[in-house]
Amino acid sequence: MSPLDISLADLIARLDEELPGANELARISEARLRAQTLSDLGDQLVDHYVSKARQAAASWTEIGDAIGVSKQAAQQRHAPAAFERFTNLNRHSIVLAQEAARTHKHDFIGTEHILLGLLGEPRGLAYEILVAKAGSEQRIREAVEEAMPPAGEKALRGHIAFRPESKEAIEQARRASTDLGHDWVGTEHMLLGLIRTEESPAAQILHSLGFTSDELHETVKTEITKRLAARDKQ
Repeated sequence: MSPLDISLADLIARLDEELPGANELARISEARLRAQTLSDLGDQLVDHYVSKARQAAASWTEIGDAIGVSKQAAQQRHAPAAFERFTNLNRHSIVLAQEAARTHKHDFIGTEHILLGLLGEPRGLAYEILVAKAGSEQRIREAVEEAMPPAGEKALRGHIAFRPESKEAIEQARRASTDLGHDWVGTEHMLLGLIRTEESPAAQILHSLGFTSDELHETVKTEITKRLAARDKQ
């Protein structure tokens, strides 16, 4: 089996390059955050292939054997749940939202962190829609940072819980996908979920940038139609 196209030396060099003036303790904190992100991405990688195996009619016993855990442990950890039907880009944006919460030393994942997660995934349709409307990524980031709660004393390790409004936004994203007749939940649906969670910080930020729920719905619908038509022509 080929090794991953990444090495410890690569990770060290990149961190040192991005934090040239930081002391060793600051680098430890940053390294811990990056390690958690790598761990989260690794979990998503396993989830992806578990989903593929389930589609191919593999049993949970077989999947557990492949992972090296019991059937019950495999099913508990990898059975589809909150992020079922989420695209890989959208799952990645959720990982980035968690990283944003850690970076700001918050003990929760709020809708404002989810919005930052969408901004961190420029391949997603949500990013294109956001920047096209706001004029620049920086303008959106500044609006989010202005609305952010004060930073905590230290970054949390391990799992960070979603706030109730974030859970509602995720549910609204699934509903938006269903409303549009789609069988996936992409970053564009997540953006709709945020603005539909009306009292959330992200919704207020989006409104301040000139977005409305109805207009955003139509924009997503139009852009998806264009993309599907372009794909059919290929």
